[in-house]
Amino acid sequence: MFKPSIALLISAFACSSVLAQPPTRKFDAPGAPPFKVLKDGENPSLDAYDNFVVGPNYLPAPERKKVDGVPEGKVEQFAFDSKETKLFNPGIARNVFGKVDPKNPKTLIVETHPIDYKRRVGVYIPAQYKQGTEAPFMVVHDGPGQANGFKTILDNLIHQKRIPPIVLISIGNGGGDAQGHERGKEYDNMNGDYAEYIETEVLPRVEKNCGVKLTKDPEGRAAMGNSSGGSAALIMAWFRNDLYHRVLTTSGTFVNQAWPFDPKYPGGAWGFHETLIPSNPKKPIRIFISVGDGDLLNPNVMRDEMHDWVEANNRMAKVLKDKGYEYQYLFCRGARHSVGGQRSAAVPSACNRMGVEGLYTKGRQIIVLMDDLFLSGK
Repeated sequence: MFKPSIALLISAFACSSVLAQPPTRKFDAPGAPPFKVLKDGENPSLDAYDNFVVGPNYLPAPERKKVDGVPEGKVEQFAFDSKETKLFNPGIARNVFGKVDPKNPKTLIVETHPIDYKRRVGVYIPAQYKQGTEAPFMVVHDGPGQANGFKTILDNLIHQKRIPPIVLISIGNGGGDAQGHERGKEYDNMNGDYAEYIETEVLPRVEKNCGVKLTKDPEGRAAMGNSSGGSAALIMAWFRNDLYHRVLTTSGTFVNQAWPFDPKYPGGAWGFHETLIPSNPKKPIRIFISVGDGDLLNPNVMRDEMHDWVEANNRMAKVLKDKGYEYQYLFCRGARHSVGGQRSAAVPSACNRMGVEGLYTKGRQIIVLMDDLFLSGK
């Protein structure tokens, strides 16, 4: 069995928007959870389950540099057509953004049409992987570029024996974003469909095309994502807890973005901190969450008081702590959506852990927040 710990690798990209930039929020605003404020450049310890303020200046991560003599893993990429799959076939897309439903302000009226699409998958395979053995792995949303983006970091960490030989599977989305697009259908809806899709359609193709064997143990599996990819990571672990016990998010979209409207979950992923986590028994999930002090606020036409990313992540931290979850929350000063620093500035080498013992970590913090990794979903 895998012990409950896994390396966190978080990266971020700077986000531009045609909308006005959201205001900078304060970590000590009314209603915010209590935070421990760290010195500039300081990171929380690996075993710290709590809320931390970091930034606004971040140090470059040494793990991103190639080192002579470090064995290099390989990256493989493949694609398959949506017409080959059972789930998410066909996909959906919209031509224009939806309008608020006058009968239900919690949802939109969106006109969609069916589409076919290709799913691209990037896979990092460490040099130390032994043929025929079951490997722990991390699913990363909005791929496939992160397989190459994380390559040097993983090479270094595995060589230093800070993590075992871990496979990274970077999966492209089906296109578009939010309500009425395929990415929104996959990432934002509150069910286990996308986890099932990965289990039955993606992972078997990874094993076949890349010659690896992937663990079935949820302790050896992690789901990671940014924005809606972050909420998708938690949705996978929550609704298919038999498959995933580790969740890593940046600027998680724990807001009301699910579509079409589901009366079981009327607030979409806002429901995690509103009702689901508080009212359900604690699940075996270890989670990292983070948000920028200038993260998104009401980025579209909906005004249902469930579209503030800072408030959503603050609320997540409070309910996770109340319920006794092993979690770490970073409130990142000087950061906007996706908690990236300025594109021209040094990017953060920061902060956390999914566990401190056993197979996955050796008591060292190995999170790397990097400005350029999540930029490439290409």
